Amino acid sequence: MPRYKLLIEYDGGPFVGWQIQAVGPSVQWALTNAIQSLTQETVPVQGAGRTDAGVHALGQVAHVDLIRAWRGDKLRDGINACLRPYPVAVLAADKVPDTFEARFSAVARHYRYRIVNRRADLAVDRGRAWRVPKPLDAPAMQAAAQCLVGKHDFTTFRSAECQAASPVKTLDRLDVERDGTELHINASARSFLHHQVRSMVGSLVWVGEGRWSADDLATALTARDRSACGPVAPAEGLYLVRVDY
Repeated sequence: MPRYKLLIEYDGGPFVGWQIQAVGPSVQWALTNAIQSLTQETVPVQGAGRTDAGVHALGQVAHVDLIRAWRGDKLRDGINACLRPYPVAVLAADKVPDTFEARFSAVARHYRYRIVNRRADLAVDRGRAWRVPKPLDAPAMQAAAQCLVGKHDFTTFRSAECQAASPVKTLDRLDVERDGTELHINASARSFLHHQVRSMVGSLVWVGEGRWSADDLATALTARDRSACGPVAPAEGLYLVRVDY
């Protein structure tokens, strides 16, 4: 059976998350149904990461095994036609070796969190960014973020529902960049804990507002205690940007 790698973009707003669940539509469910409508095959769609409800993707990756061989552009266009009207798009479909695994072959995942730092409510970006009205000190956030880079026990920034075997992860990058009223927080690692990025972002916002210092953030990390974490940032500001293989 030929295996295909799918590059996927989606608006997470209408979905309960990536993974199929008992209630509500998921991205995985929408893709599975679209592929079944196109190919008449009921096959599992394996994703690179399980994004939460409301989280978006610019470069999610999945793989699927099909009985029939397809030209990549025909498979892409056919799935997209069957996905309508859901806000999911397959950007590319490429045949890959049977050894390729969307999840386990990944060597890095890159996330971006969008903050709009202004008093006015969001209009165009509602549901696609977090509005923080209080002025944020981006350089202070950037400096504080560096204490989280590297290999650490991230229990403080881990959801109580996280199913990872260990809280120890290696964070390769955590950068805060300002572009006018918008702040981008970019995080890269081989893998992340459940709610890790959103938890780090919420704590960095406390640094930006002056509630916490860089030392406070470092103390929260070393506490290895979920109650030491700042607020968890809303899901709608988070984007899975890219997965590296």
